[in-house]
Amino acid sequence: METESYNNINNNPFDSDESQSCELPNDIDLCSGEVDKIIQQSNGSSHLMGNPIEPYIGMEFKSRDGAREFYIAYGRHTGFTVRIHHNRRSRMNNMVIGQDFVCSKEGFRDKKYVYRDNRVLPPPPVTREGCAAMLRVALRDGDKWVVTKFVKEHNHTLMSPSKVPWRGSGKTLINEDEKDRKIRELTIELSNERQRCKRRCAAYQDQLNRLLKDIQEHSDHLSERVQDIVKNIRELESEQYEDSE
Repeated sequence: METESYNNINNNPFDSDESQSCELPNDIDLCSGEVDKIIQQSNGSSHLMGNPIEPYIGMEFKSRDGAREFYIAYGRHTGFTVRIHHNRRSRMNNMVIGQDFVCSKEGFRDKKYVYRDNRVLPPPPVTREGCAAMLRVALRDGDKWVVTKFVKEHNHTLMSPSKVPWRGSGKTLINEDEKDRKIRELTIELSNERQRCKRRCAAYQDQLNRLLKDIQEHSDHLSERVQDIVKNIRELESEQYEDSE
């Protein structure tokens, strides 16, 4: 029976007869909703796969890690690897408010690592060539990261995208926001510990001052007693001398 219905449908794909119409499942709305959700997720992450768009001034990200992942994906597509560079912190709460991501060939290797007298093996190949390509983001309004500087040009030959070494994703790299949060927590804890140490030191100093004061008062009291005893002895000796005369 099921085979016969299947054949009827194939033979009459546009048949309007109700007896041969195919009923849609009751959860068709749910299925279409899931499809829309998948499409939205695909569009939202399109810059991390396929052909990522080129960074531009004013581009926004929800987190510093989001900016990093974007630039890593952009570098992988373009033909270079990315290195996390300097960051800038707030003077008020030590929170990271700016971050630079640079080409892995940025800067130059320190000469002390190349020209070493005790080197046994030949120096490794040069990997830093002073490339200026970079992406700079800054924290705005406390909840978004905005691109404030983008240098596109490289001073070296770019690799084929298929040959760019894979350096992991957000699941394997250190979460910068989490690391920054831990740094702030440790900084606050250190500051609190210093305050506790200061209070303890002040309490110890107060106890020491009280002890020294008690010792001084006791010493003064003993000195007065000794002086009284000496005075009494001298008076007694004087009376004995007068009696002897």
